[in-house]
Amino acid sequence: MSRTEITTPEVITDESVVELSLRPQRLSEFIGQRKVKESLRIYIDAALARREPLDHSLFFGPPGLGKTTLAELIARELGVNIHTTSGPALEKPGDLVGTLTNMRAGDLLFIDEIHRLRPTIEEFLYPAMEDYRIDIRLSEGPKAQTITMPIERFTLVGATTRLGMLTAPMRARFGIMEQLNYYPVDELEQVVRRTAEVIGVEIQPAGVVEIARRSRGTPRVANRLLRRVRDYAQVKADGIVTQDVARDALLLLEVDQFGLDDMDARLLRSIIEKFDGGPVGVSTIAAAVGEDVGTIEEVYEPFLVQNGFLQRTPRGRVATPHAYRHFGYTPPQEATREGAQANLF
Repeated sequence: MSRTEITTPEVITDESVVELSLRPQRLSEFIGQRKVKESLRIYIDAALARREPLDHSLFFGPPGLGKTTLAELIARELGVNIHTTSGPALEKPGDLVGTLTNMRAGDLLFIDEIHRLRPTIEEFLYPAMEDYRIDIRLSEGPKAQTITMPIERFTLVGATTRLGMLTAPMRARFGIMEQLNYYPVDELEQVVRRTAEVIGVEIQPAGVVEIARRSRGTPRVANRLLRRVRDYAQVKADGIVTQDVARDALLLLEVDQFGLDDMDARLLRSIIEKFDGGPVGVSTIAAAVGEDVGTIEEVYEPFLVQNGFLQRTPRGRVATPHAYRHFGYTPPQEATREGAQANLF
């Protein structure tokens, strides 16, 4: 069974008409991440002008911001094939031999979750990335023979949600490194409007704003919420997504005005109620809410930290006064201050 998926995008021309889909078909259609797009446009145009492969590229940032989409757009803009796989799917160097030897000059190898590559896979990739050759062992043991095989010049595109877990030697081999950040509400509104057009749902401007501001700064979340709101509008309303319809649907989904969902609330309430607001270790939090440590660190914490609900300290996680007030609690500092004032009278 193949561990990589090969995609051959159509060569882009001004006259080509591409079927409208949720994923943009051109780099210019990609919404948001302006600086990343401008940089990639320069790198792609320069590579095309020199008729050389694009330098190895690494995209990092929270999930759902478009790392995979950008990799596919790069391949489309360059007019080359993209071979897609992921770190956990690669168990041994042999899993990549067939892919690397069959790639044409300039093709892209996209590895999602590249921080989860095994050390043996990383070491196998180093000469492939630098010298465009691979070393194949023909047998095992002290007398094992190794042959060196040249491969075509290719571009490795990696995506990771945890840059710190990527080894330093691997990071050093990427010539292009771009960070993707959470989206502001106005750009998420563009995402919601475009998705509504694609899936054929009628949505009012106020409904667009309501969904966008509850989407955690993430296009993937915005698209998911829009689909669920569409279902609610179809069954409970007349199929038109108004502000009230969107608000009622999101209330049913337990997504509040800040975009916090049920797990966010359980996580923060657990820190406040069970651990006196912290500091508390992430493994302890994971046990308390019944969630995987990696999921908490990759999916929930970045948004909570960036929006001022949670703090990471050397001693553990701490709920902020903003989190206390959001759930109707009095922050410890304010409670202490009020108590001290009461004792004066």
